[in-house]
Amino acid sequence: MQQRVVARTVQGVQTVLSPAQDFVRTVGSSGIVLILAALLAFAWANSPWAADYFGILDTKVGVRFGDFALEKPLLLWVNDLLMALFFFLVGLEIKRELIVGELRSRRKAALPIAGALGGMLVPALIFIGLNLGQPSLRGWGIPMATDIAFALGVLALLGDRVSPSLKIFLLALAIVDDLGAVLVIAAFYTESLDAGSLGLAALAWVVALGYGRLGAARPAVFAAIGIVMWYFMLKSGIHSTVAGVLMALAVPLRHQLTADELESELRPLLDTDGEFEEVEVMIERFEDVLDRAHSPLHNMEHTLAPIVAFLIMPVFAFFNAGVAIVGGGTALVGPVSIGVALGLLLGKPIGIMLFAWLAVRSGVTELPAGTSWTALTGVAFLAGIGFTMSLFIGSLAFGPSADLDAAKVGVLVASVLAALTGLVFLSQTLPRRGAPAD
Repeated sequence: MQQRVVARTVQGVQTVLSPAQDFVRTVGSSGIVLILAALLAFAWANSPWAADYFGILDTKVGVRFGDFALEKPLLLWVNDLLMALFFFLVGLEIKRELIVGELRSRRKAALPIAGALGGMLVPALIFIGLNLGQPSLRGWGIPMATDIAFALGVLALLGDRVSPSLKIFLLALAIVDDLGAVLVIAAFYTESLDAGSLGLAALAWVVALGYGRLGAARPAVFAAIGIVMWYFMLKSGIHSTVAGVLMALAVPLRHQLTADELESELRPLLDTDGEFEEVEVMIERFEDVLDRAHSPLHNMEHTLAPIVAFLIMPVFAFFNAGVAIVGGGTALVGPVSIGVALGLLLGKPIGIMLFAWLAVRSGVTELPAGTSWTALTGVAFLAGIGFTMSLFIGSLAFGPSADLDAAKVGVLVASVLAALTGLVFLSQTLPRRGAPAD
């Protein structure tokens, strides 16, 4: 009985101390659902019933309270509202990694930060070079992004052959990449600015920050403030998903129990030699203690991660991956699609490896223990899976247009090829189970 309690203790403490590992498992396992949603959208958009698919995207959905009314096509509700929740989760990850995760240590953070910068800069330059002087130049931000779920899902196919340090590197790189995408969206994909609405959104954020600083953490309160902030951010001209990241920064990360308090409450539970029923009661008390030990940020992250991974991201993929190839002709092959494809498939790994090598060579950082340059190269190819974020930035850059369709083709082709290339490369270079690493 005591062994059972000890085992549950170890599992629970690992959950408290290693939220990043929990996030990797949850988000990575959703990759197959994401792929199925995208395949369904692509197949439907190229079927005899394609008009029904695009009709769903354009369906008007509205909210009305008295004289207040907000009506948008269903596609925009998905891209503006549901993706704000996705970015809220991204914001929670960014804050956690900066304060207690891999990005806390400057030396450890330097490698994924350098790789992410190169992985954003080189793809953008490739796209700019192919679209210079054309209206499509606006899409330069599309090949900069990495899809966390898709990339981690492919990495998970290799099982325990992948070292924890390699998974954490990919996660940290993708988080920095997402932060860069948020900054690009806010700075370069804002058409006009309504100062009044932006001021009210900022006021809502200040209220959220103050609420978090007080140590309060009721999810319903954050949700209420977040909806207000989301609405005014939407009206301000800055994309409303930015509100999700900013709201996440207001969520407190302080643990509700100190380490000493946690130890004092857990220790008596490990000394039980009672009957089965008594042990079950002890286990329930143990789980309650661990629940109270989690920070508000961890609790929200733990709750939202499966919702985002298995619902919001697949819904987004379904609404955005549908592009009609049938009848599209050569219009889908041009500077936009080629720029996106080359940026993701070649620009990403080249930029990541070049900047990572420069960072290590200069002595700013070093390779994580158990990680080789060949393994890092395989992960760099996986970072070329743009998918969710690239499709999202494409929708902001072009809106419904032929350029958006071309961008979707580039994203889909490059993501598939990047996934296969990274998987094959890593399967050939990573040590087999039980074999010593190089």
